[in-house]
Amino acid sequence: MGIISWIILGLLAGAIAKFLLPGRDPGGFIGMTAIGITGAFLGGWISARWLDHPISKDFYDGATWAAAIGGSLVLLVAYRILFGHSRN
Repeated sequence: MGIISWIILGLLAGAIAKFLLPGRDPGGFIGMTAIGITGAFLGGWISARWLDHPISKDFYDGATWAAAIGGSLVLLVAYRILFGHSRN
């Protein structure tokens, strides 16, 4: 997968992470997009580095999607912990 595929995967993973963890987040759409893209890269890196499961070159691989969504969920939770109460 090229960089454009990872960005598209990150956008979709961010949307899925937001669907799984609904609520008001600081940053809006741009923030969620950045979290999704960064989470996709983070999930892929963690999967390849520590879980001994290199990411497939195929865009439709289930493990690739799971790593991207998992990375996005981790970043979304961390983002809410760090910046979630800034709008009070």
